[in-house]
Amino acid sequence: MEKKKQSILTNDAGFYGAMAVCLLVVGIGGYSLLAGGRSAPAKTAVETAPRVTAPAVEPEELPAVETAAPEPLAVPEPEEAPRPIAVTPPVIIPTVELDDTPVAAQAPRLVVQPLEGEVVSAFSVDKLTYNETLADWRIHDGVDIAAGEGTPVLAACAGTVAAVTDDALMGTTVVLRHEDGYQTTYANLRPETRVEVGQAVSAGQVIGAVGTTAAAESAQGPHLHFAVTWDGDVVDPEEFLK
Repeated sequence: MEKKKQSILTNDAGFYGAMAVCLLVVGIGGYSLLAGGRSAPAKTAVETAPRVTAPAVEPEELPAVETAAPEPLAVPEPEEAPRPIAVTPPVIIPTVELDDTPVAAQAPRLVVQPLEGEVVSAFSVDKLTYNETLADWRIHDGVDIAAGEGTPVLAACAGTVAAVTDDALMGTTVVLRHEDGYQTTYANLRPETRVEVGQAVSAGQVIGAVGTTAAAESAQGPHLHFAVTWDGDVVDPEEFLK
């Protein structure tokens, strides 16, 4: 019996020893695996392949592309605003007060011949006429009416005496101012006149008498030099008397 126990113990000891050896081998192998796992990982095929550098390729110059100018955008025309309708205001007729005062009729302007006689020198401003006294050619701005010395000279129209002078060439002269800008001149009168400056005269009133005081027309004998102006412009006396 004792031998049998010893045999079992001996066998058990061998079993456990073999187990211990196995465990040791397993431990060493596991440690080796762990140690191998911590080492540098193996390089891949891409990393181990030789690196090839491609040659640098210069970029080709591209041809210039002509760009067309953009067409202007069509702007729509603004719609015409409606025209305002013209409204005609009502016509207001003012009230007019009638004047019942009677209007006195005015007599037309009376024009008379300043002297009855023959015209010895006519009106001429468009062409020269010969002056016998001065022996030259000149214009004549009036009419010369012949009459005996001392024959009364009449105012051709109503007006106011503007001047009474003794002219060196035309002798004693009376100037009358009339309406509408007219003015009449009576020259070659006798020195004694019947009017003075500022006096109002009527048509046909005696203002003087025919004389021989005009030195520039003495060769023509006694006569009246009669002239007319309108706003300063010379007028044909025959037209004024008509």
